[in-house]
Amino acid sequence: MSLEFIGLIGPQEGSESQAPRGPVVDVAFVKALAQAQEYGGFDKALLAVSTSSADSMILASYAAAVTDKLGLLVAHRPGFQAPTFAARQFATLDHLSNGRASINVITGGDSGDLQRDGDFLDKDARYARTDEYLEVVRKTWTGTQPFDHQGEHYRVEDNLTLVKPLQKPHLPIYFSGASDAAVEVAAKHADVYMMWGEPLEQVRERIAKVRKAAAKYGREQHIRFSLSLRPILGGTEAEAWARAERILEDARHLHHLRQGKRRDKVGINNIGSARLVELASQRKVHDKRLWTEIAALTGAAGNSTSLVGTADQVAEAALDYYNAGITTFLFRGFEQLRDAAEYGQDLLPRIRARVTQQGSAKTAHTG
Repeated sequence: MSLEFIGLIGPQEGSESQAPRGPVVDVAFVKALAQAQEYGGFDKALLAVSTSSADSMILASYAAAVTDKLGLLVAHRPGFQAPTFAARQFATLDHLSNGRASINVITGGDSGDLQRDGDFLDKDARYARTDEYLEVVRKTWTGTQPFDHQGEHYRVEDNLTLVKPLQKPHLPIYFSGASDAAVEVAAKHADVYMMWGEPLEQVRERIAKVRKAAAKYGREQHIRFSLSLRPILGGTEAEAWARAERILEDARHLHHLRQGKRRDKVGINNIGSARLVELASQRKVHDKRLWTEIAALTGAAGNSTSLVGTADQVAEAALDYYNAGITTFLFRGFEQLRDAAEYGQDLLPRIRARVTQQGSAKTAHTG
């Protein structure tokens, strides 16, 4: 199986445990982080989306200009642009980056954040809209004759977009969402289904569920799976856990300061966050080193579970996930620039080496 590593490019340094520093769009930081991940061997970097942050597409265009090989996985919310218009934007980015663009489709998530941009559809309606949206995007990317479309959410007449993605048949589609509605849309459209870090048993169950749904479209072997984690490394296991505790203390302090400024709706309104909070309530550590305390503190507002240990130990844990069916790992740290460099130097090579060694051993055994 192929192996892929995704990092993160944000507009400003900061995390749950680190107060934002620098300008809101810190050009020097964006450049340094993009180049550090490219040098460190990441295949792609995610550019996330929210109503309070810089635009992911424009950031991706800049990151493409200051890198040569790093893929740009651009988070995108259907519903705020016409699908034909978004398809042209992504196809254009694919040309400007010489075939390095991908789309991460974000449908559900924080309803409060969506409403700040004027989207008041409920979750099931949003996923129905996303299904139709991606149908139109795909037609726009691949069609060679003018097409019409008339659906519940979109109507298009006589569209023929001349700019097509360099990648064929189209840009890779990464899909996020843990609800049943999300799984159904992912089964139909996704090249890669993305999950937050959960214990091995739950990851296996979700892979099986998505593959079963994809089988209805003949895609059960096409779809691949990604896991998002926050590795915390140390020279020894004790050092790694001590660092995790320091991160937690810093995060608690920041969380307290931010409580009076929160704009989020009360409660947890997406299935992925609810799953992580439930796991965190069961125990602090699952499967030896899957650490859940940041998820418990923040209500799992995003990718918030960690693998804690030495680089060798975390690589072994990643290999277990690989053997469960995960071929893409999204790694981002609590100290973004430092961690990106450390992952590239110490973690990614170890995971790649273990996968290669395991493959060689299987080949020798079967030969």
